[in-house]
Amino acid sequence: MSSPPTSPPAAKRLKLESDSGAPATTASPVKVNGHQLSEPTSAIATPAASSAPSFPGDNVASTSAQRAENDGDDDEDEPEEVKADEQEVVAHRDMYLDTVSRQNLDFDFERLCSKSLSNINVYACLVCGKYFQGRGRGSWAYRHAVGENHRVWLNLATEKFYVLPEGYPVSDPSLNDIIHVLNPRYKPSDLAKLSKLSEPSYTLSSQPYRPGYIGINNIKRNDYANVILQLLLHVPPIRTFLLNPNQPELQDERKPTELVKRLATLARRLWNPRLFKAQISPHEFMQEVSKRSNGKFKSTEQGDPVEFLGWLVNTLHRDLGGSKKRNSSIIYSTFQGKVQIETQQIITHKEYARPVFEPGRDIQTVSSPFLFLALDLPATPLFTDMNEKKIIPQVPLSTILAKFDGNTTQEFGPTLKRHHLTMLPQYLILHIKRFTKNNFVEERNPTVVNFPLRGVDVREYVDPKPTDPMHTVYDLLSNVTLDTAASTTKTNTSQSLKKKRDTDEAPLTWKIHVRAGQLQAANGVGNQEGSEGEKWLEMQDLRVEEVTKEIVFLGETVIQVWERRDLSTAT
Repeated sequence: MSSPPTSPPAAKRLKLESDSGAPATTASPVKVNGHQLSEPTSAIATPAASSAPSFPGDNVASTSAQRAENDGDDDEDEPEEVKADEQEVVAHRDMYLDTVSRQNLDFDFERLCSKSLSNINVYACLVCGKYFQGRGRGSWAYRHAVGENHRVWLNLATEKFYVLPEGYPVSDPSLNDIIHVLNPRYKPSDLAKLSKLSEPSYTLSSQPYRPGYIGINNIKRNDYANVILQLLLHVPPIRTFLLNPNQPELQDERKPTELVKRLATLARRLWNPRLFKAQISPHEFMQEVSKRSNGKFKSTEQGDPVEFLGWLVNTLHRDLGGSKKRNSSIIYSTFQGKVQIETQQIITHKEYARPVFEPGRDIQTVSSPFLFLALDLPATPLFTDMNEKKIIPQVPLSTILAKFDGNTTQEFGPTLKRHHLTMLPQYLILHIKRFTKNNFVEERNPTVVNFPLRGVDVREYVDPKPTDPMHTVYDLLSNVTLDTAASTTKTNTSQSLKKKRDTDEAPLTWKIHVRAGQLQAANGVGNQEGSEGEKWLEMQDLRVEEVTKEIVFLGETVIQVWERRDLSTAT
């Protein structure tokens, strides 16, 4: 009689003993698992050889024991079958992995099936880069794999690789670089090093780039948002918060909002040292921005970077659980300061050319928190030179900062106000107001602001004075400028200005200068310009160029971020 597919334990032992040349002992046939086997007496003890009496239940127990033993023996045989399957999988794996085309992969777009537009169970084809749903028989991914013979796929949620249409998983170290592009990961110990100018990384085409200082794609007219993203993601506390894998607010159990998650994803890709291409796209992030802002900020229409910055930081503050309390979110702990505003009713005096504060009269004092300070430019002079060309006026930064010295007054309707800083933030955001508008006109002021790159002391604008003098000195971190071919102060109606922004004729575009690296000054002073280890980069959409420090002053500055000196020396 033929042996069963899986040999029973008794049969195995009999075969081993017969192969070893041991003398066979005549024995009566014994049934094991329904098969008659001629087995030696020494192999299986019969009930007659046992000194214990037999009971009717012993046969049942013996059968159960044998069945359990057989089951366990079957389990021992399984690894041999699995090993054979793994060898088969390895053969298939090696055959298909060479079809993966990394230059076609782009994970910056929203994870939606290109056919069903569903975001559930989406797979990426690693041959053509398209997204499809499912991998079962009849799914969109299955049809694409059969129709186009594209075999290697990646589940975007689980980060597991599969071969379709067969459907078996693939595990190979050569695919790890794709995971690092899909979802870059960072160690908390490496985050502090990002403030230093790192060694160049290289793309698939061997193009060098520096992580963090790469271009952001302009989908259509989202350059106003690109400069704000570069600005925020280069502020060290914000950058560390978004890249830290152990950040509590970003864990799944805290249920972060979609805006926060997509901004964190964008930050991880911006600073990724293993990119296939030296650029990223904010498409997925801007989709959520348009949704959350009810269409106010889009990637297809030009916008105001100042308004976008205000909306974004306040929305992030609320999404991160922030309240009106100080340091209730990373936004407030990084950018929030306080200003004291004194208000008095205007009474005209003949002996004064302009209204002034009278100490004897009632003065209303309010302490107000701020995330950025608005600075007013002086009125544009209408003088022209001998060639009848308009002279571009200039003003030092200290002149427009005098608004917060506590003495300079400003008229707001029937009231007179003066401002004084009472608390300085870690990172000071300045907004230089270039556009003035009312119900009829909107005008741009082209006045150039002169400022140093380092060492702006705001001690005279703050009261009470900080005990550490370094807490009042700031160094420039980033500078957003207006870039336009029309350098005039011509008055435009609101509709015509919007039309100019949305057309290709003399468009208003934006660019940003970012300080890369840290200053390595001689003798440890830390405030000398031009030292090695620090560079200035100009970024405008996909264009990233290293520039000299003199270029930073030439544009029409709109937004600046200043880093407090004690923070720059600590990091």
